[in-house]
Amino acid sequence: MKISGLVITYNEEKNIKTCLESMFLVCDEVVVIDSLSVDKTLEIAKELGAKVYSQAFLGDGPQRTFGLQYCKNEWVLNLDADEKLDFDAIECIKKLNLDNLEYECYEFKRKNHLHQNWIKVAGWYPDYVRRLFNKNKTDFSNVKTHTKIKSNNFLRLNANVIHYSFEDYSNMIEIMNKYSSWQAQSYFDDNKKVLWISPFLHGMMSFIKHFFIKRGFIAGVEGFNISLLNALGSYFKYMKLYELYKYKK
Repeated sequence: MKISGLVITYNEEKNIKTCLESMFLVCDEVVVIDSLSVDKTLEIAKELGAKVYSQAFLGDGPQRTFGLQYCKNEWVLNLDADEKLDFDAIECIKKLNLDNLEYECYEFKRKNHLHQNWIKVAGWYPDYVRRLFNKNKTDFSNVKTHTKIKSNNFLRLNANVIHYSFEDYSNMIEIMNKYSSWQAQSYFDDNKKVLWISPFLHGMMSFIKHFFIKRGFIAGVEGFNISLLNALGSYFKYMKLYELYKYKK
């Protein structure tokens, strides 16, 4: 069974080469849906043989769903541009019998990195993500941030995807700020209610979860910083939602 690769991009010249090279080891085609990049993302993708299409960003889920129309195969491998298949994932996918319709989706363990280091605590591993699916059986959830393959019929594989999550803390704060704004707007559009105390409660519970329950303390200062920034992301998501209701409705 042949597999189509699918990646959405925006200014990913630092990551796209390793991502696509790993995908071409298991895919007979790779489709890139680019959100009007201004760096060398398109040039690199085309040089590697990917099929490239431009589309202004529609939101995480809708953008990926848009790309499915260009995937000629029934099975699709969808990676983020800052991800790549680990060696065990490549071998695992090659051995899968995708003609067997027992499952419509497969999950991989994700190795999240900060400062080029694999972080194994604070909820960052195994961090299961659905990356291989049958496009005729399921699709992406229609959300603007953190979309997920909609499926109750999936199998978790003992194989890894490598994720170069954040370059440093500044990059983590930048992305946290962007995503918290998107999520707040999405909640606002869905009429999700928020109380004045919600940001504090969600932020506090997030820190407790990542630092204590998910054992972030094992990683020392790094684990504390990760847990704190995750908590701030949760705090600002709900604070920005509260702001939308209080000042902009």
